[in-house]
Formats: sequence, structure tokens, C-alpha cells
Amino acid sequence: MAITRTFRLRPAVTVALTLPALATALVALPAPSAEATARPASAVRWGPCPGTGLDPRQECGTVSVPLDHAEPRGPHITLAVSRLRSEKPEARRGTLLIIPGGPGNPGLHEPSRRGKALPQSVRDAYDVVSFDPRGVGRSAPVSCDLPHDDLAMERLRPWPAPDGSVDHNVAAGRRLADACAENGGEVLRTVSTRNEARDIDRVREALGERKLSAWGVSYGTYAGAAYAQMFPHRTDRWILDSNDDPDPERVARGWLANYAVGVEDVFPDFAAWAADPANPDRLAATPEEVRPLFLALAARLDRAPIPWPGANPEELNGNVLRQTLLDSLYSPRRFPVVARLIAAARSGAALPAPNTLPDEAMQNTVAASAATICNDVDAWGDDQASYEKAVADSRERHPLTAGMPVNVMPCAFWDLGPTERPVRVTPHGPSNVLLVQNDRDVATPLAGAKKMRAAFGDRARMVVVDAAGHGSYVDNGNECGDATVTRFLLTGERPARDRYCAS
Repeated sequence: MAITRTFRLRPAVTVALTLPALATALVALPAPSAEATARPASAVRWGPCPGTGLDPRQECGTVSVPLDHAEPRGPHITLAVSRLRSEKPEARRGTLLIIPGGPGNPGLHEPSRRGKALPQSVRDAYDVVSFDPRGVGRSAPVSCDLPHDDLAMERLRPWPAPDGSVDHNVAAGRRLADACAENGGEVLRTVSTRNEARDIDRVREALGERKLSAWGVSYGTYAGAAYAQMFPHRTDRWILDSNDDPDPERVARGWLANYAVGVEDVFPDFAAWAADPANPDRLAATPEEVRPLFLALAARLDRAPIPWPGANPEELNGNVLRQTLLDSLYSPRRFPVVARLIAAARSGAALPAPNTLPDEAMQNTVAASAATICNDVDAWGDDQASYEKAVADSRERHPLTAGMPVNVMPCAFWDLGPTERPVRVTPHGPSNVLLVQNDRDVATPLAGAKKMRAAFGDRARMVVVDAAGHGSYVDNGNECGDATVTRFLLTGERPARDRYCAS
């Protein structure tokens, strides 16, 4: 029997977010006050962390949160949290919370993974903390028990058929929504961005902190913005890195649509790299040749896929190639992945070994991601004809993404939510938000990030960095961008106005 819950609506407040930064520049840090240097009493019982390759100093624990925050005395679940303590207690000024992306990504290892990239001054000033969001990883994980074939990224991202038909996308969306309704359980029905913000405040409480600073990346910018909107008086220095469009009418539907823009923004960087004579993975003599080369190969693979044992699906077809391109545009460091696949497919050589994630990990990520984006907003619609028209128009304007970004998703058939209105980011609240953004980002393009900036109004400043990739702070080596974020974390100083950091 399906279990349903009613969640009381919370009054809207205001949004902001913070992000810890790695910078090569040295920033003068004022002498900390006695209040800043005191480490608050934590209600978390800290112990060793599960996993390998972690900083040996990283500690892990759990925080109990209500399954339904409207019923605080009702059933509870536990969230897995982790921390790296300040490396210089006399310089400590607070806690820097890393808010994971996704939605559906775990964060338990982020203090070791991202923390080691931070400049020493930031590691001295903050305890670096993160968590697995509800439903993810070690925090009451959810699953919809999908069959293996439905865990293929080619199917999870709604790529139309080679002729533009969306029939198989409608069928797949219905299957996923039905499987989640039948197998997802009670926790899945409570997974949402509003509940993530409430969970974060319980983590803050358990840490004994009056306020938090934060670093949210990708979806973490929206979750962080929701927290600052709902708990503005609990935010200290808020950084949003690689920003989602917070449009409350569309939310994740708008994020998916933005891939059409993001791929076009980053593809010229890939084309220039793929035509560089010094590149061992060079594909063409000039950048202008790379796009038609890619489109011709994708069309050929639509007609005649190549067997690819171990992949899911076990073939390289046109949509698998398109998905591999999209994934590779997340970072210039990934460009060789799609270039080598293209070269092998064109020449008839053996294809590279596929990088297929285990089904168990995919089950959790897919369920948590679908629950978040579908529970957050009921703006998807289930009119197949409208999707067919949108896909046809997008295929013509943006052939690299072939209509996928505007296609039908399982949310069109979701009947588990939403239970609350989406978060609306507003200019009302403390001016303690710094946005940092690459100007060429496949997943969160600058056009959408500017809408986050506009929603915050004077609460925020934005630093745009001349770089390609998803993730900016301490990720692309831009000294100007990194130093600006680090200075804000250490001193609270933001630029007087938005700024652009050249490469």
C-alpha cells in the first residue's frame, strides 16, 4: 500500500549560499575573536570513516532528523556526516559546509576530496563538513529497483529515437515513475530540496553552530539557496559555484533544457582542442571540421551501432555517443574520453573499455535524483504532442543535443509529489552571497546563472571566470577567481560589483 504524508508549508524567507575556495594568493586574515576561535560543543559522536583513500583525519558520525519535519516527534532517519577539523584551532572562525551536487550525489567523502584542494588558510579557518543527503549513500538510501537496462544513461537522459520519436521515452518515463511508486518506500516520498534545507539546519544544530558558511556546487547551489531563503539568519559566508537557474515555475525542467545551451557554449573549446596539432588525440585539421565530423558519426551510429561489451547498453549507438560528448564537456580533462571513442569508431579500431557504474550505485543515484526533481515541482506536464513539438524544434536548433533537453521525463507521470511549493529565491535577506561561475559550463550555463544572480539582487555578487567546465572555485586554476572567493571566506570582503576574471 502506498504511504502518503502531508507536509505543512513553511513561510518563504530568503536565499544565499557560500563556497570554500582554493587560491594561490595569500590573503591577510584578521586576528580571530575569542568567539570565533571557540569550537562549539557537538552533539555528533565522531568516529572513523568508512571507505578508502580518505584523509586519515576525517571523522564521521550521524545526525537524527525527522522523516517529516512537520512532525518532529514522529519517525526519524539518520544522516551520515563527516568533517575535517580546523588545522589551526587558534585561527578557527567556524564551519564550512560542502553541499553536494546532483541531485543524488553523496557528500560524505567531500572533506577529503575537495578539502585537500582548499588553500591552507581556509583549512585553518574552518572545520570542513559535508553529508550524504537524505535518501543518498549512507543516509537512509532509497532505490526504485529498476531493471538493468533502465539504468543506462542513454535511457535516463531522454534521448529521442533517431527519427525524433519520443514514444520510447514516454514508455521509459512511465516505467520509472511506476517502479518508484511501488518500490521507493516512505523515505523517497520525503526527498526534496526543502527537506534538504531543513536537514542542513538539523546538522547545524547538532554541530553546535549558531551560523554556517557553505560551499554549494551545481545542484548544491539550489539546495544552498533554498537553505538561505528558509533560514537566512543562520547563514554566514555563502558561496554558490556553478549556479542553477532557480526559476520556481520550472526548477529541474529548466536545468535539463539548459543543456542545449551549455553544450553549444563549451563545444568550441572542445573543437579547438580536437584540432590542435600538438594534441595526440587530434581529430581534425581545423576546429570548423569537428562539428560536422561528430554529427556525421552520430548519424552513422544511429543507423549501424557498434557492439560494445560491458557497456550499458552493450552497443555504441548515436545517442550513446551524444551522451558521452555531454559527459566529456563537463571538464577539459575529460575531452580525451570522447575523442578516443570518436577515433576508434571512425577507424574501426577496438573501442575503449566502457566506464559503466555498478547497478547498485546507479539504483540509489537514480532514485534520489528522480525523487528530488519530481517532488520539487509539478510543472512537467504529460501531453506527448507538446513534447514532440518541443523536441522537433530543439533538434533543428541544437543538433548536438538532438532534442534531449526538452524531452519527457519520469516526472511527467510522477504521482508521489510535489507536497510543497518550490523555493523562490528573493533579494530579501543578508548580503552575504558570492556566486562564482565559469562562462562556459555545459550543465549550468552562464545564462541560467545570471538568473540566480538576478533573483538574489543586492544580496549577491557574481564572479565570472574565463574558463570552460563545470565547477569553478579551486578547479580551473584561475588565480583571480580563486583569490576572490578565498578572500571572502577569510575576511567577508566581496567585490563592490560583479567582476570578470580573464584566463
